[in-house]
Amino acid sequence: MRILVTGAGGFFGRHLVDTLSRRRHEVLRLTRGATDPKDPRLLRWDPALGSLDPAALDVDAVVHLAGEGIAQGRWNAAVKQRLRDSRVGPTRLLVAALAARPRPPKVFLAASAVGYYGDRGAADLDESSPQGADFLAGLCGEWERESLRAAEAGMRTVVARFGLILGPDGGVLRRLLLPFRLGLGGRLGSGRQWISWIAVDDAVRAVEQLLGDPGHAGVYNLTSPNPVTNAQFTQSLGRTLNRPAPIPLPGFALRLAYGEMATALLLAGQKAHPARLKTAGFKWELPYVGEAMNHILKA
Repeated sequence: MRILVTGAGGFFGRHLVDTLSRRRHEVLRLTRGATDPKDPRLLRWDPALGSLDPAALDVDAVVHLAGEGIAQGRWNAAVKQRLRDSRVGPTRLLVAALAARPRPPKVFLAASAVGYYGDRGAADLDESSPQGADFLAGLCGEWERESLRAAEAGMRTVVARFGLILGPDGGVLRRLLLPFRLGLGGRLGSGRQWISWIAVDDAVRAVEQLLGDPGHAGVYNLTSPNPVTNAQFTQSLGRTLNRPAPIPLPGFALRLAYGEMATALLLAGQKAHPARLKTAGFKWELPYVGEAMNHILKA
């Protein structure tokens, strides 16, 4: 297929583009930065100005991953607005431009996150569970509503609610490696909050399946079938690195340092299950966090 990917320079986007290219798909990438005349598949858009290279629209499929990272630091009003502006407006622009084509793409797959569910304690969640009430849940909900407009234009539309993606070269796991290797790691807060996670290779394979199978549409949780608590996650990381994880970070210290962002991302949790991926027959290669960490960090 000829596939357009936004957010291709991010951690997950890089892995996805590499895999799709190896599968002999033609992959176009949208960037807000400078383009390269030697790379005709790197195309420019500027959502703030409403501009989009029309060459990007002549595709069979779209994977829309673009959005500013949510874990960059404390959230204030300006940061929250940037997070919203990097998701909602660009999605609206992209969907409208695709819908105006004489022949829109066959499939539009858009990213979201399990943060859609808010802080739900130990409740078991699947794709039918209701939206949460915090800022992150509201942001995901608004983002998803813009993405689902693609279905109104006749595109098969998939919303992928990603869990925490684990890989060796980006994301949260890379940030944790240094303190854990120094023996300074430990649980966050109580450690009882649930983490819905997925190995990056499984996440890529799931996206490939959702893109390629015309029977897939609607919302899917892209997570392992085995969520873990924060305490289990950090203990597993410590064991994988042969380092103890004895130093917990108290919740009050995290809130003091990071404010609302700490509450929503570090101390809240979702025990999300990939019910629809299971029904679709998807097979995880790394369904357990211990083997996933061993594979990622010792490969």
